[in-house]
Amino acid sequence: MQFPDDDNGKMLAAMAEAGIDLTKALDVDFFLIFDDQRDAESAVEELSQSELEGELELHLNDELGKWELIVCINMVPEYQAIVDQEVELNEFAAEFGGATDGWGVMQHQEGDDEFADHDHECDDDCHH
Repeated sequence: MQFPDDDNGKMLAAMAEAGIDLTKALDVDFFLIFDDQRDAESAVEELSQSELEGELELHLNDELGKWELIVCINMVPEYQAIVDQEVELNEFAAEFGGATDGWGVMQHQEGDDEFADHDHECDDDCHH
């Protein structure tokens, strides 16, 4: 699989090399940063009332000393879809004095058995 030679392309290439199936929908976390807590909270309020289908998490990022809004969207991580979503979120964040700060995917996704408890033995009480 070929990807453009930019940050998004390099991230997708690294994900593919790590064995992540890029043809399936994954929870993609987009990071928006804000200097001001009130601006960040206003952005959360606005996003929560929008048509955006995703989960929102706001916290103070101690390393950055800024408020970080994580927008988790379940999507197929195609290059153009990632770029389009980043542009849209960056324009949105700018309305509240913020900006996007990259994106990522947690290694463990639904369906992965990499972190399964291999010592577990199923019995009649199991629900998986």
